[in-house]
Amino acid sequence: MNHRKLVLPEHMNDQGSLFGGYLLKWLDEFAYITASMEFPDHRFVTIAMNNVEFRHPIHCGQILRFTISRARLGGSSVEYLVEVFSEKSSGADEQVLFVTGITFVNVTEVGEKQQIKR
Repeated sequence: MNHRKLVLPEHMNDQGSLFGGYLLKWLDEFAYITASMEFPDHRFVTIAMNNVEFRHPIHCGQILRFTISRARLGGSSVEYLVEVFSEKSSGADEQVLFVTGITFVNVTEVGEKQQIKR
């Protein structure tokens, strides 16, 4: 599933590039949306994010594309591969900016793990 985000001035740090916390927030949100759409009526919480390495600076005005694909499905958990690309308005010249895995677990209303219904 693809999601897009425009980087705005309020997302910048004091060095003029994207504050990394925003990118982590967006990828968690977009991966959660993907899991929720793929497995409706489940209650997911984030339990892990793999290697966090920012490959290139991200600047104001960039359009980011988040590509999210399922990497693994366990009994009560699901892991997604998240790739973040920079896109020009024409869609050409994309560049990989960030890659990570994010894992969600399906929980009951009281927070106990439960099986994912396939």
